[in-house]
Amino acid sequence: MKTSRQKEIIEVALELISEKGIQGLTIKNLAIKIGITEPAIYRHYDSKIDILIAVLDLFKQNTEQLFEKELNNDGKAIDKIEHLFTKHFITFSATPSLVSVIFSEEIFRSEPVLIDKISEVIDKNDKILTTIISNGQKTGEIRTDIEAKYLSTIIIGTLRLFVKKWQFSAYSYNLPKEGKKLIESIKFLIIKQ
Repeated sequence: MKTSRQKEIIEVALELISEKGIQGLTIKNLAIKIGITEPAIYRHYDSKIDILIAVLDLFKQNTEQLFEKELNNDGKAIDKIEHLFTKHFITFSATPSLVSVIFSEEIFRSEPVLIDKISEVIDKNDKILTTIISNGQKTGEIRTDIEAKYLSTIIIGTLRLFVKKWQFSAYSYNLPKEGKKLIESIKFLIIKQ
């Protein structure tokens, strides 16, 4: 369980990333923005990497709950996939700085602990999405001429590229609204004809 100060540090870290990019996340900038000393930050987190791990842990917890919920829901696989996409678009739209952290290869490249953490998230989500797709294939809802694991990769890759394009456009369009159009295209591609 995180203390209120730890939660504040995570929130402010995300704000800094949103305002200044990942390079703007420094212990000094955090301390200034919160209005405390740098040593006070270090009482809660040992380093910037530990703060990024906390951000990834928060995202992991939230996405695992979302994916598990959809996996265990009654209903069509295609609706579960739509819900997953929609909720991600809403989350990213509300907290664009998450995109800067989660889809930021440059910060993971030299930090094995961050690579491991994001790999956990990707692997777990991919496994659950593959299960949802496989179940949809068994019920005749989703096409079976492509293996579930490849459909999952296509869907996750599409989500990633779509969100990155939104980020590179300086968040210039309504992600959930445009995302709805993308979801319809994905559904058209994977639904069994």
